[in-house]
Amino acid sequence: MSVSPLVQSLKGKLVVSVQAYPGEPLRHPETMAQVARACELGGAAAIRCQGLSDIAAIKGRVEIPVIGLWKEGHEGVYITPTLRHAIACVNAGADVVALDATDRPRPDGRSFEQTVRELRARCDTLVMADCMTIEDIRRGVACGCDIVSTTLSHNKAAIDTTLEDGPDIALLGQAAKEFPDLPVICEGHVHTPSDARAAMDAGAWAVVVGTAITHPTSLTSWFKAAIE
Repeated sequence: MSVSPLVQSLKGKLVVSVQAYPGEPLRHPETMAQVARACELGGAAAIRCQGLSDIAAIKGRVEIPVIGLWKEGHEGVYITPTLRHAIACVNAGADVVALDATDRPRPDGRSFEQTVRELRARCDTLVMADCMTIEDIRRGVACGCDIVSTTLSHNKAAIDTTLEDGPDIALLGQAAKEFPDLPVICEGHVHTPSDARAAMDAGAWAVVVGTAITHPTSLTSWFKAAIE
């Protein structure tokens, strides 16, 4: 598996996830684009974002790569769940499309492997496999995904985490050892600079941080819990 120049540029770097949940004050494409630009100025090497409007707005505001996804639903496969969603992300401007890499049933009946194969046949794009287990990571590598990540290993939304929840270093370390020369990214529950450093020391190609940088509601609740 060769590594693309875009993915190579992320090695040893920070990727920031810029997302807001339905009903939240920041949930507006222009707001997300402004946050993404601020993260770029702070040194982010890429932006991960969700939803077609946000992808398009952020792509128009930043000069760094955009990892796009489209969340639909809350159960099962909801991160870019179908081929249609994936193609739409490419058309909105995503440089990389993130897909749920588990073997759970998908709304359109395709397998993960079929989705990746057909997406590559129809679009010129890179693919990021969002994984829950080492088997998912192996699946992503086997079908030639450009990036594999630990995104789903905690199996709960970032908004439901606390400051004490840390990244899945065990899974990351296993994957990095099994695939030492491939882009294995740590994503999920990276809440402090120490968490990010630990992930890099465990062999991460890059680290994705979202909630701890771009979700003020969670940040506020963490500080509130610490002092009350």
